Amino acid sequence: MGWETVMASVLAGAGLASATVAGVTPAPCQVIGAEKLPAAAGGAEAICAAVQHAISAQAPGVRYRAIVKVVGPARLTTALVVNGHQLPDQNFAVMDRNLNPASLERFAHSIAAAVAKASKA
Repeated sequence: MGWETVMASVLAGAGLASATVAGVTPAPCQVIGAEKLPAAAGGAEAICAAVQHAISAQAPGVRYRAIVKVVGPARLTTALVVNGHQLPDQNFAVMDRNLNPASLERFAHSIAAAVAKASKA
């Protein structure tokens, strides 16, 4: 199943597709599989806060949507849409331990760099 299908299913399942039609903008960040995160990582809210903060710093005002999938306690993938254009999936893994706040910051900065680069293309 491709990320396009996952994104469409998530948006439709959460009722966000109809919310967008009604003029309500969905949250720019969503986490799927947060239950797989180690407790020390801080949860879905910590991931989205880090991503939103990093993007605000590196690409202020850019329209984006990030759907982060927790593959396991040490691996994340992200589907990104920047200014209406879908980017290739972003992958992030920690090899020597599980995800933690420091690794989530590195992840967020890598996502923000991809958003900033795409916004200038």
